[in-house]
Amino acid sequence: MSFQLTEETLGSLLEKWAGELPDHDFMVYPDRGLRFSYNEFNQRVDKMAKGLIAIGIKPGDKVGIWANNVPDWTTMMFATAKIGAVLVTINTNYKLAELEYLIKNADLNTLCLIDGYRDSDYVDMVFQLVPELKTSQRGHLQSEKFPELRNVMFLGPQKHRGMFNTPELLLLGAQVDDEVLNERKSQVSCYDVVNMQYTSGTTGFPKGVMLTHYNIVNNGLTIGGNMKYTSDDRLLLCVPLFHCFGCVLGVCAVITHGVSMVVTEDFDPLKVLAAVQKEKCTSIYGVPTMFIAELNHPMFDMFDLSSLRTGIMAGSLCPIDTMKQVMTKMHCDDIIIVYGLTESSPGMTSTRTFDEAEIRATTVGKELPGVEVKIVDPETGVELGPDQQGEICCRGYNIMKGYYNNPGATDKAIDSDGWLHSGDLAVKTSDGFYKITGRIKDMIIRGGENIYPREIENYIYRMPEVEMVEVVGLADEKYGEIVGAFVKLKEGCSLTEEAVQDFCRGKISRYKIPKHVFFVDDFPKTASGKIQKYKLREIGAEMAKAK
Repeated sequence: MSFQLTEETLGSLLEKWAGELPDHDFMVYPDRGLRFSYNEFNQRVDKMAKGLIAIGIKPGDKVGIWANNVPDWTTMMFATAKIGAVLVTINTNYKLAELEYLIKNADLNTLCLIDGYRDSDYVDMVFQLVPELKTSQRGHLQSEKFPELRNVMFLGPQKHRGMFNTPELLLLGAQVDDEVLNERKSQVSCYDVVNMQYTSGTTGFPKGVMLTHYNIVNNGLTIGGNMKYTSDDRLLLCVPLFHCFGCVLGVCAVITHGVSMVVTEDFDPLKVLAAVQKEKCTSIYGVPTMFIAELNHPMFDMFDLSSLRTGIMAGSLCPIDTMKQVMTKMHCDDIIIVYGLTESSPGMTSTRTFDEAEIRATTVGKELPGVEVKIVDPETGVELGPDQQGEICCRGYNIMKGYYNNPGATDKAIDSDGWLHSGDLAVKTSDGFYKITGRIKDMIIRGGENIYPREIENYIYRMPEVEMVEVVGLADEKYGEIVGAFVKLKEGCSLTEEAVQDFCRGKISRYKIPKHVFFVDDFPKTASGKIQKYKLREIGAEMAKAK
């Protein structure tokens, strides 16, 4: 099947569907009865875009958004895109030091925020970082710490000192002539940076990944194509928008196919199940931990999920049993796995709806249309043959423009031939499917033996009592590192450390058997749902000492 890349921008695609399907649902929030058609949403985007022009935002200016999945997150994504500004997505879990780093590193011109998230008061944190706000005229901020920062905007009707709010911005936008907006739109190229996402920073300092319209629109186009999306589809979107999973695999797959999206502000398994039933969703996204939470919810059987057909499981490899349950109990026969990273916009491989269930549970599929993928020796860079483990690399339309203001890191990530080096270990099977086997830096080296956590995790998953397991390396004076396993048990089940070790004994190499097994109720996660193995290493070190 031939595949044609598109040079459409986010703004032109929204206008296309607003013209072709004006009354078709674009975005629905079922918990509050909020519903925007494509035409209504496009009109709101235009007002917001003109408001941004009114407060002085120019092409290339960085506009940060610090919010969970509120309705105007998406409005801001398209409004900035139409005027050539760059939307900088900010992790909802960020604390003061992380926010300070990002505002400086990204050269933010404007910061948009909500009142707060979980235990964080965003407004208070911004006043701590930018005390000048309390005495500044809106739009004329002069911050000693952040010389580029000119505007702070509150997403909502509340008024805060020195900040614009949404109604004010829309009112300012109403006073800007449409011709001004049309002129700005005409200057936007699909090769412009439209989005900057900071890598989650599970190690080292986060880096700003610069993504263009061409990167993310085409990734959405191919991913949506792999799920056979049409305008009849309705996507339940409960993954964070600040992450590539939400705003590319989600919003960009929606806008390239005229799909409707049903959004939850935060992940709550009960709200997700209720929304699927109420809105008759055909597609659902999540990381494995989300699907496990939905399947194990005590009220799961009360909901009619028969409208579901497809969706994406991504973020980490899925236990085979979970994949099979999603396909049967949740009716997602056509669910696919997508693999990639922010730097690859994010998808580089995916399974297909016609792949066997076993393939979809045990591999990340084949390369996406328009993308080349290869496995290389991490030391020499030489391409490896089938079933040889090495680093997975990709090249194509989806490769980021680079890390913002960090050419050294960009050159390290993308080689002179244009290949992006993922840092992930993988093998390619003889029939062309890719299997992720671990992260280079997650590899455990015990007394000179290389141990790949995924192999041990897959084995422990065979124990019927185990709901989730994560394996990490723990520092050890004798061996350098030893194996630690963190196990979450299914409700009502019990196990001992010795039982897990006995289960492994004789079945996997002695040096791979966990020296320590810790039973936990949950795992430390990033806001996008990925488990933070570096935190598990820290916790494991303390727990091992206490034994």
